[in-house]
Amino acid sequence: MDNKFAKNEKDFIRVYEEKGYVSNFHIEKGKLINNKTKIEYNPEDVYIVAENRYEGMSNPSDMSILYVIETNKDEKGTFLMAYGPTADLGVAEFFNKIPEANVSNKENINK
Repeated sequence: MDNKFAKNEKDFIRVYEEKGYVSNFHIEKGKLINNKTKIEYNPEDVYIVAENRYEGMSNPSDMSILYVIETNKDEKGTFLMAYGPTADLGVAEFFNKIPEANVSNKENINK
């Protein structure tokens, strides 16, 4: 899908949802948890297949990153995280623990 009109995180999330990345997740006690299925994942169970960083248009310190993820149980979804001074350290720590071998850019819509 052509994303040249995508302006912010919500626009990118919609594009990824159309590509099948529909699961939503949260981090709790060092685990990534699917909001619907309640399946829990350790960092080694998660694959980042794209990431997109954003700065706020009115305030550049409003920064976020959209992770496009797949799991070892074939769940596909997105996770939007603040980064920079407003980052949740527990969430950032989880994503930092994902093995480098599990990180690619194969699904990045900005290629």
